[in-house]
Formats: sequence, C-alpha cells, structure tokens
Amino acid sequence: MTRAVDLVEHAPAVSVALPDAVGRALASAGVVEAVPDPYTPGRWSLRAGSKVGAVAVTAPDGAGSFTVRIAPKVPIARLFFLLGYSLNTQDLWRDGDVGVAGHRGLLPALAHAVERQVDRALRQGLLQGYRTTEESSLVVRGRIRETEQIRRRFGAMLPVEVAYDEFTTDIAENRILRTAVERLLRLPGVPGEVRRRLLHQRARLADVEVISRGRPLPAWQPTRLNSRYHQALRLARAVLDDTSVEHAPGGLRVHGFLFDMNRLFEDFVTVALREACRAHGHTARLQDPHHLDVAAAIRMKPDLVLYGPDGAVRAVVDAKYKAGKRHGFPDADLYQMLAYCTALGLPEGHLVYARGNAAHAAHTVRHTGVVIHQHALDLDQEPSGLLADIGEVADRLVNTPRV
Repeated sequence: MTRAVDLVEHAPAVSVALPDAVGRALASAGVVEAVPDPYTPGRWSLRAGSKVGAVAVTAPDGAGSFTVRIAPKVPIARLFFLLGYSLNTQDLWRDGDVGVAGHRGLLPALAHAVERQVDRALRQGLLQGYRTTEESSLVVRGRIRETEQIRRRFGAMLPVEVAYDEFTTDIAENRILRTAVERLLRLPGVPGEVRRRLLHQRARLADVEVISRGRPLPAWQPTRLNSRYHQALRLARAVLDDTSVEHAPGGLRVHGFLFDMNRLFEDFVTVALREACRAHGHTARLQDPHHLDVAAAIRMKPDLVLYGPDGAVRAVVDAKYKAGKRHGFPDADLYQMLAYCTALGLPEGHLVYARGNAAHAAHTVRHTGVVIHQHALDLDQEPSGLLADIGEVADRLVNTPRV
C-alpha cells in the first residue's frame, strides 16, 4: 500500500498521519521541514521549502510506502524553461520542446521528458566507445600490470593482472541514461504509458551497468560523436545529481529526486544575463571570487560580476529566490550588496528576485551615494516576457555609470 502526501513549495505546513520512523527519515534527508505534533501522537507537521520533486520512503517490514510530492509554485513548463538554463542546454529546452504540456505534475512531466530524450538519443543505436578494464585473467590481453602482478601473485605466473581497452556499449553515457531510467521506474506516480516506455528503454540498455547507489556519476565529455546524447544526459543529470535523494536511514529506503528552486532561479538569472550582456560586448563571470578586505582574508563570490570591453569591473548582481516578505525584500540582502559594491568600487549594485509581493525598488545608501537596485521577475509570465525583463536588467547593467 502506497500513501501519497502532496505539498506545495513554501506553502503553510500540513498535518499528516505518519509513522515516527518515516517522519524522522524525511527530516534527516532534508526533504521537508518535519516536526512531530506534540499533542497528537502519530501525526507530523510537514512544510515544504524551496525544494520541489518527489520522494518515496519504503519500510522494510512491509508496512507500506509513503510518497511525498512537492509541487512548484511556477507552472511545470516554466520550471523546465529554468532548468534548461541551469543545465546549460541550448535552444531545445528554452523553446519548450520537452513534451511536458500534457502533464500537470512534476514527476509525470520529468519522467515523460527523460523517456523522450533517451528515445531520441538511442534512435540510431547505442553509442559505443573504449573503456579501460583491469582484471585478473588466465590469458594475456592488453598489457600486464606488473606492479599488481608482483603485489597480488608473489611471483606466480597465473592468473595474470592485465589492463586493456575494450570497445563496448557499457560506457559512461549509457550508464547515466540507464541509471536515470531505473531511478524513475522506482518512483510511484509515473503514468502507466510513460512507465511502459521507460521499461522499453531499460530493455534497450540491458547490457549496460547501473551505477551503484552512493557512487559518483562517471565523467563524460561532450563531443561530436555523442552529440545526440547531450540533451538526454543533461536531463538525466537532473534526476541523478547531488540534489537527488537515495539512502537508507534506520532501515528505511528513501529515494527520489528534488530540484532546488533557489539554484534553478539563480542559474537562470545569471546565465540569461551573461548571454544578454555578451551582445553588448561585455563579459560576465559567474561566482567570480573576490575579497572584501585588503588582507584578502574575507572571501566573497557574487553570483555575477560584469566586465566591460576594457576589462574593468562594471556591475555586480546577486539572484535571490525567496518567498514573499511581508514588508518587501529582506534587508540583509541590501547589506550584502553594499559590501560587494564597496569592495569592487562600484556606484550601483543589483539584486534580482522572483517576484513575490514587491516590485522594483532603488535605495541610495547614506554618506556613500551607492545605489542598490532591486529587480523582480514574474515567473508566471511566458518565456519571452521573462527574457524581455532580463534584457531590461542587462541594459541597466551595461549602462552603469563609472566611478
């Protein structure tokens, strides 16, 4: 028996009847804020933060499983638009060509998108490549690993420690796709038709090893030879990257995927601004390291630092995805931006928010003349409108007056 709990990003807490072990597992995994009800045993207060996605918790004693689904506040199609910038894709996702329009939930939409991209990648057959294999063998193949032969065999002739390059389909790219498919198949809530197609993709990848839980994803390099895999691999990474959940606290099995809306919004703003400013002949560096003090003891890394054609610093930006604040934007963000402007010698700084209940504002700091602009992007609008707003911010950045 599977029970589903539906939450909404940054919505008020919901009281849910849960076994204590499941509540503790959700809290320890950082999926949601989970607090036991002090007055009603067996009930937990669950509140979603900025992470959205789906997580399943399975009890080993057959007591059933619990699925927590966290829906984003933005439309699903808009989330995939932001994700396209976060994963550094090109026009495919940014134009909305990911086939999610028919799915209203995040998990069905993601599973459908992964399956479609995997199918597109494998349409011409599985990619093959060379993989270095090290093993003990009764025959010499490739080259002998002399050090290992001496260390393990103590002078014995057989077996022989060898290393050789094997041309195979069991390579990093196919392993990543197979593991993403397996991850989605373990999650309840995937529509039946999508599940059947995922099973078909798993059969096509049957000879490929699944990446074990806890092991890092193998490295792969984008090349002309694997270009048809690029979109599928980037989307698979969204299922398997470090925001994903897969561990077993207290005998319970927790697995699923989570998107951090803070990171998605930050990546969208900085990458989109970088591209918009490039058209003006400026260069933007993301997470650019600087120091606040003369002794270079206090490090700071603004989300984006803009450099003019002459190489001089022209502007600084920080992106903040935060829930609406009763009295406007958080004051601490202003203090942080003032420090950036002071250290970089800039007359203006820019904070970009996801619009909650506040609009654009500008604050002039006393005794310094530094102006801090606070921009608000409406994520509910169409991508063209979002990019138009980004273009307005970019125009203000490149036209920032020099000191």
